[in-house]
Amino acid sequence: MLHIRDLVVTYGAATALDGVSLDVEAGEMVALVGPNGAGKTTTLNAVSGLVPTASGTIDIGGRSAQVPEGRQMFADMSVDDNLRLGAWTMPRRDRDTERVYAVMPDLRPLRRQRAGLLSGGQQQMVAIGRALMAQPDVLLIDELSLGLAPLIAARLIEHLREINREDGTTILLVEQEVDLAFDLCSRAYVLEAGRVVAEGPTDVLSADPQLAAIYLGAAMTRDGSESP
Repeated sequence: MLHIRDLVVTYGAATALDGVSLDVEAGEMVALVGPNGAGKTTTLNAVSGLVPTASGTIDIGGRSAQVPEGRQMFADMSVDDNLRLGAWTMPRRDRDTERVYAVMPDLRPLRRQRAGLLSGGQQQMVAIGRALMAQPDVLLIDELSLGLAPLIAARLIEHLREINREDGTTILLVEQEVDLAFDLCSRAYVLEAGRVVAEGPTDVLSADPQLAAIYLGAAMTRDGSESP
């Protein structure tokens, strides 16, 4: 569904991505993790066409939509209007927000409320819903849990599982909280300084103490808990 080969992105003299290659098959949920400044957001922005690429190829087997870091709500607009903006390129008949409320019913009572008055978790649900309005085959999510309480983030993870299960939506998740990302995704890529330094099943990656200590934030035991 998404195939990236030898991707290079530069910002002036600085190289943000240096030959990144990754594959996400149809219906997969794949995590992209690594330290701050590794190039994770740049990868998503390149896929979405938000930043130019210096070289390499990006092949997408369908429509993609991105949930941006920081939610980026239109604060003075209602929840319903924020959602409809996600479908601005779609035919008018495909701009019905009911399908989003069916997936995330907690938003339904808030549909007329100004988005700027919502909690962080509610805004993140709107951001996900707005991307879903584009009816994407590939959903790109940048920092799902940023600024959210763990229980709220866990609830959002369940929404993503349902979206993947019911619609077969392919998901590429950038996430700083590695445990959360690995809980959702069965496979992951680890970025560092614009390069892929590891890839594979998330249970295998989390069981590698050296990899976890260097790139994943903490040494982890085989069952995924932090080692003493």
